[in-house]
Amino acid sequence: MIEAKNIFKNYGDLQVLNGVDLSVSESEIISIVGASGAGKTTLLHILGTLDSPSAPAENNTIIKLNGVEVSNMKDKTLSKFRNENIGFIFQFHQLLPEFSAIENVCMPAMITGKSFKDIEKRGLELLAFLGLKNRATHKPLQLSGGEQQRVAVARALMNQPKVIFADEPSGNLDSKNAEELHKLFFDLRDEFGHTFVIVTHNKELAEMADRKIVMKDGNLAF
Repeated sequence: MIEAKNIFKNYGDLQVLNGVDLSVSESEIISIVGASGAGKTTLLHILGTLDSPSAPAENNTIIKLNGVEVSNMKDKTLSKFRNENIGFIFQFHQLLPEFSAIENVCMPAMITGKSFKDIEKRGLELLAFLGLKNRATHKPLQLSGGEQQRVAVARALMNQPKVIFADEPSGNLDSKNAEELHKLFFDLRDEFGHTFVIVTHNKELAEMADRKIVMKDGNLAF
């Protein structure tokens, strides 16, 4: 599902990633852990095409998602690929406050040009699956923290992505909601076959994953 080779990233004189190689199988859930500054989020953003590696041509960098080479895609093509094939879940849900839960969920599909009427059914099905059937018309401020994060999960699933990248997804939740969210990831994998790459400081979530990867000083520590 994911093949990444020779991933470097620097910001000026600060070297963040030092030739990372990583492969992730289809429907695998991996956790990435390590100290702050180890390069976890930077790697996640590059794998998710939100950021670019440094000098990919010089370093023979390869980033493939579901067999598609993405590291050399042009911006417009890359944006379309990202929206159709990748889902994101962040520590802070990043819901649009002026829109209802169902409108937030449907946003990725609306970006492709589909009408709200055509996609609302799938959005409601996702909310129902996540236990939010009766919260569809509520705006984010009318939802609890756990509910907001589940809306964000539904949004990530809207376009039926092949892989979901999560950056500290339970970092802003209490222990009960965090535990429920962690279980949800595995339920989604079992139900829909999604691949998950999760950056986390949560020890329980890290250990639940099919594979735990430790980062240190910009590379994978074995």
